[in-house]
Amino acid sequence: MQAKRGYVPKDDRFFGEKAQETLRVACKHVCYLINNGYGLKQASTFVGDHFQLSDRQRTAIVRSVATTQQLDSRRAKEVSLDALGDQAVWIDGFNTIITLEVMLSDSTLLSCMDGSVRDLAALRGTYRIIPVTVDAIGLLFGMLRDAGVRSATVLLDQPVSNSGRLGSLLREVGEAYPFVLDVRVQNGVDRTLYGRENVISSDSVILDHCVGWVNLTRHCLELQGNGAIRVW
Repeated sequence: MQAKRGYVPKDDRFFGEKAQETLRVACKHVCYLINNGYGLKQASTFVGDHFQLSDRQRTAIVRSVATTQQLDSRRAKEVSLDALGDQAVWIDGFNTIITLEVMLSDSTLLSCMDGSVRDLAALRGTYRIIPVTVDAIGLLFGMLRDAGVRSATVLLDQPVSNSGRLGSLLREVGEAYPFVLDVRVQNGVDRTLYGRENVISSDSVILDHCVGWVNLTRHCLELQGNGAIRVW
């Protein structure tokens, strides 16, 4: 049986039609609280306890919502895929590739308030290459090729297991593409992306600190015709 990134059998129950109705109400409560000064963790704990949500459902809410101020800022900084011609892009490697692996595994994806697509894989520093990894890289690089980018820098967190192996695979696959590819395995990926333009990531902290971001996983989702659930 092939590995499926992010697959959890209970998701049919956690995110079924009835559960989504409850989650949407819970999200309204969380959004009210965070827009009135409460921390997201505190708000999600309080609301999650009230609605007796599972840990996975609470994580889905946390990853889906944002304050009105955050949403306005992120939307203003979003860069169109059509604007990447002859541009350099910076890629949050694990964040992007894992989300694409989850998509290609037909596992649960979230359509979030800021327009991004996020997963629930929760690998917590542990990663291994699976059969769809090459397809995920090909999908990513194909989108960059079609957009006409000049160069792509992929950053991988060094402390994550198998980061070196993934880096080698990225370089190997990247030889077939016309843009200049730089793969870096390093510490402090998030901070390297702060202040950068044309950042490819769905990490909410990075989106709040970069100069501009590209919603590439959303474009990939639409290209593949896959779906994502909306809990807000």
